[in-house]
Amino acid sequence: MTRIDFYVLKDVDREALFRFACALTAKAVEAGTPVYLRTANQDDSALADEYLWSWPQHRFIPHAIGNTPQRANSVMIHTDPPKECEGLMINLGDDVPDFYGRFDRIAEIIVSYNRDTGRERYKHYRHRGNPLFHHELDDWENSL
Repeated sequence: MTRIDFYVLKDVDREALFRFACALTAKAVEAGTPVYLRTANQDDSALADEYLWSWPQHRFIPHAIGNTPQRANSVMIHTDPPKECEGLMINLGDDVPDFYGRFDRIAEIIVSYNRDTGRERYKHYRHRGNPLFHHELDDWENSL
């Protein structure tokens, strides 16, 4: 069964969602885990792409926009389901995608602007019996 981790940040800005997604992506890549950044739309895909080029400042995370895995990239960014589902999906959308159960693990990042939709996603996963884990993070950027 897919494990769901909710990361609740004290941040209020939407950009924190993307910065934290980059931090999670970097850790997963270091561990050899494939990552799928699921975005709500093309603009968010472009924003995630931009962040992965520049944040964290001391790293570059190889990635590609598209739902077909690239041999050199273990990180894909897209709005549609990937061709191969494995590893970690970081959900940057406001809903639960139908294909979430094909991943080993889902990361849901909650900041103040998406708190209400985050509650709805939590209820959805709980109703389906997924194991849920809750992480409250205060000063996460200084611990990277």
